[in-house]
Amino acid sequence: MSKTGKIVILFIIVIAVGWGIGKYTSPSPSASQEEGASAGAGNDLQAQPGTAPDPSAVASETPEETGADTGSEPSTAPADKPDNSGNQASAEPSPTATDKPSDAGSSGSGDPSAELTAAEPESLEAIINKQYKLPDGYKPTDLVYPDVPFIFSEKIEKRMMRKAAATALEKMFAGAKKDGVHLAGVSGYRSEATQTRLFNNYVAKDGEEKARTYSAVPGHSEHQTGLAIDLSGTDGKCAAESCFAGTEEANWLAAHAAEYGFIIRYPEGKQAITGYMYEPWHVRYVGKDIAASIAERGITLEEYFDAVPVSK
Repeated sequence: MSKTGKIVILFIIVIAVGWGIGKYTSPSPSASQEEGASAGAGNDLQAQPGTAPDPSAVASETPEETGADTGSEPSTAPADKPDNSGNQASAEPSPTATDKPSDAGSSGSGDPSAELTAAEPESLEAIINKQYKLPDGYKPTDLVYPDVPFIFSEKIEKRMMRKAAATALEKMFAGAKKDGVHLAGVSGYRSEATQTRLFNNYVAKDGEEKARTYSAVPGHSEHQTGLAIDLSGTDGKCAAESCFAGTEEANWLAAHAAEYGFIIRYPEGKQAITGYMYEPWHVRYVGKDIAASIAERGITLEEYFDAVPVSK
């Protein structure tokens, strides 16, 4: 073989060796691309909905959110104590805590204008006013006709009272007669239907706002309890009218009604509490003990039971 041929063969061998070394020592581009694809696939899985939530996200849910669908009360700090953690939301009272109206005889923090139904309408101590009403269609079961004079002769519903009140009324009339004062009944028990008719007539005459100062909305009248009665003298003058104030009969009632278990239900100067103008003729039977305490202290039935005042 010639010298030139040997050089060509040697050159080919060198090239072949160099090519082989380069093939097996350089990084594989396809391998890096596959690793990148795997990393991308992992990120996509983390972003898919329906996977296990981040534990920190669960811990950060507010009490209101965790209790809303289950009906359970949020675990919060008491409303009357500051939250030392500084979390203002946890210091708020549970929404259900303000939904329950205050009971009769408790001033509470409820809305005074809210309408509540008396829990024990048959009680001699029941408060019936602009806030507390009687159950729909309520009628006492022990109504009787007290044996006292009225300014009318018919035996109609407004001549009736509950038995305990009627008995006390008879004794009070007898006591007044001994003192030379002659009382007469004007209006005792009044059904819800009758009160509805009367109230509507007053509204037509004076407008609803004024009517509410001297007449009860149906269901809110003490007359419907059978424990209240309007009184006058036997001559019927100033019956259920402002001119009754200062009369001999009115003065006697103010001084002695409590001795028989009655109170002047709507005293002078107490309209912001009772919701009604001064009515010296309207007495309500509550029993001797309560009547004596109210008369001695110069307060109203609302004040005696520390009930929510009525402003309108």
